[in-house]
Amino acid sequence: MSKKPYSPNQEAVLDDHTIEALQALSRLMDKAFTLPGTNIHIGIDSIIGLLPGIGDTISVAISGYIYTFAKKAGVPRHLRAKMIWNIFIDWVIGIIPFFGDIFDVGWKANTKNVDIITKHHQKKKEADIIDGSYTKIS
Repeated sequence: MSKKPYSPNQEAVLDDHTIEALQALSRLMDKAFTLPGTNIHIGIDSIIGLLPGIGDTISVAISGYIYTFAKKAGVPRHLRAKMIWNIFIDWVIGIIPFFGDIFDVGWKANTKNVDIITKHHQKKKEADIIDGSYTKIS
């Protein structure tokens, strides 16, 4: 019988590859393109947010996907609450026509949330090294 990689009572370990994939997803969603003639970065989130109602809901689903990694990796509840808040603000203001689209350009909830996961992952790795229980995951 094989052990599941994640169960509710056991933290899953995020490897560096997963963190890099989450960072790539957040870049795609929040800052994949630069507006010509400016230094303003937009992502898929800003573009699909132009679709009234449904665009922002699709963005929330992708943000929720990122959130699941935080939960599996054992990110503390107060930091996950901050992540939920970032997603909620992105959605609730994003649904306001025109203003929400401008807000989406600056808020970048996915980048903020992946930064939270990355910092937690780094702290966990450093703590494991100090405790002497670090194992490299390739």
